[in-house]
Amino acid sequence: MLKHPAEPFRIKMVEPIHLISPEKRMEAMQKAGYNLFALPAEEVFIDLLTDSGTGSMSQHQWAAMMTGDESYAGARSYLRLADAMQKIFGFEHFVPTHQGRAAENILTSLLVKPGMYVPSNMHFDTTDGNIRARGGHPTNLVADIAFDPTAHHPFKGNMDIAKLRSFIQKTGAANIPFGSITITNNAGGGQPVSLENLRAVADTYHEFGIPFFIDACRFAENSYFIKLREPGYQDKSVWQIAQEIFKLVDGAWMSAKKDAIVNMGGFLAVRNADLYQQICNELILREGFVTYGGLSGRDLDALAVGLWEGMDEAYLAYRLGQTAYLADGLHAVGVPTIEPAGGHAVYVDAGRLLPHIPHGEFPGQALSAALYLEGAVRGVEIGSVMFAHPDPDTGEMVYPQLELVRLAIPRRVYTQSHMDYVIDTLGSLSKKAGTLRGYRITYAPELLRHFTARFEPL
Repeated sequence: MLKHPAEPFRIKMVEPIHLISPEKRMEAMQKAGYNLFALPAEEVFIDLLTDSGTGSMSQHQWAAMMTGDESYAGARSYLRLADAMQKIFGFEHFVPTHQGRAAENILTSLLVKPGMYVPSNMHFDTTDGNIRARGGHPTNLVADIAFDPTAHHPFKGNMDIAKLRSFIQKTGAANIPFGSITITNNAGGGQPVSLENLRAVADTYHEFGIPFFIDACRFAENSYFIKLREPGYQDKSVWQIAQEIFKLVDGAWMSAKKDAIVNMGGFLAVRNADLYQQICNELILREGFVTYGGLSGRDLDALAVGLWEGMDEAYLAYRLGQTAYLADGLHAVGVPTIEPAGGHAVYVDAGRLLPHIPHGEFPGQALSAALYLEGAVRGVEIGSVMFAHPDPDTGEMVYPQLELVRLAIPRRVYTQSHMDYVIDTLGSLSKKAGTLRGYRITYAPELLRHFTARFEPL
């Protein structure tokens, strides 16, 4: 029998959810153009679309919101957040943003010029989109082990240092405005990055004079994986590991809707005072004044508390345990996933489950649509809908190596019985996987098409 970790919390408030009939699910999907982003949330039973902003805040976060200072400039709420930023990350220069993509927007608008390249292990969707929107080229240099879904490597999110060095030498440091890395590696299965690799990445970027930025939205989960898996860190706290990570970097951005367990918020932080001033000027144009950055005072206070709560090791043990429980349950019913389980989500390998559907017919989209129709479970495609793009030189379509459906688990929201329902639903669906067919796109914008594209089944 699979063992589910005991929740390190009690439930004080509940939100009703309803399972609508198969007929109503089909009607909802047709109306949504078979895009799960377009579904009304009330027509979803178990919502695993994203872990971004969907978690449950704690009593301490709700209490902190009552102390929110809504002053336009210099609010006490900002000062409390600034204290957390200094103690956790060591950053004095930072601005709040309403979420991570706002930070990406500001950073790329300042630094990325047409024709430039930004390397990372794997860029996720909004980072990729913001770089492309400036005429830049997001470049993924993750270690090859990331593309072996069954390999049990402890740090499959690591960047390939040889690839990185070769890429910089070929491209030229002058054409790379900054280098980055995502922790954990969301596009590659939520896999962590080791501190050894982070040091090597930092050394390589800095050897060539390239500023090093971290996409830190799941820094606490990554730090806990380091504690569990990397020799020499078992006796260090998650906080201490996080401090070691951020000593390596020149800047970071974060969608705090993940590991800070808030419903809205983020930040952009840098060490360079001149760049910070430029960021402030951009922030005022796009987001708000530098001490609130598009957030209310109560949001700033909830974020200041949530940054600490996200590093609580009892919570993190439960968090990773619940994800592993879902992954183990899916394996037991014959559903292939990226192994080992990541921190925030289970990634079903749609390419292996639906080998008869080619990239151009979107196997991940086919599986995510079928999962909703089967049991009103909403996941998200991470494959050729999200990441396929034309080659800038040849115009030929470049498809990602992995065709996945991500089941992102909201923090402190769902129980064991909910996970069991997802396992049963996917288990039933896998038995008829051979009957599923692909999709074609009937509408899509140029960038970030997965959010608003419309489809029809083939």
